[in-house]
Amino acid sequence: MIMKQMSILVADDDPVIRRLLERRLGESGYDVTVASDGMEAARLLDQEHFDVVITDLVMPGDIGGIELLQVAKDRDISTEVIVITAYSSIDTAVEAMKKGAVDYLEKPINFDELFLRLDKIAQMRALIRNAGDLREAMDVTEASAAQTIQQLEITAGDLQLRLDRVREILADEAMAPAERIAGALRALDHHNG
Repeated sequence: MIMKQMSILVADDDPVIRRLLERRLGESGYDVTVASDGMEAARLLDQEHFDVVITDLVMPGDIGGIELLQVAKDRDISTEVIVITAYSSIDTAVEAMKKGAVDYLEKPINFDELFLRLDKIAQMRALIRNAGDLREAMDVTEASAAQTIQQLEITAGDLQLRLDRVREILADEAMAPAERIAGALRALDHHNG
């Protein structure tokens, strides 16, 4: 079960819908803040981060649902926006989706549908978080591997120097064979090359 610790901003000029959303979401364990219009919602978005914004598409004033969607995405691209439309105006819902809304609902609100969509958002956020943790773990592993490779390269370089020295000693005909073997063994045994 996904933890429902998501914060939700509800923007709707209809007090009945606002109260209903606040009550039902609150009862389900979400952290809910309400705004009576787009202007108030935009002010709240300036003050704090919300995981999800649920907004009516049509609200009085300069900031309707589409404008609020834009404000939310400008503040934080990871904020998911669900728009609510009173009429089956698919065109505005499609426009909202094109501008970044994650989903839309028609009034009257079907709460089962809304909760399904919120669960999907929570699951997506958990996946993104897990992917981030995985990427971090991979970065650490990569850094560790790079260090190991560097160490191996140093060791291989050192061994190559010793082998070159052994070849030189064994090829030195001025030395007696026993001296050459003793010198070669010393070169192999010597840790500093």
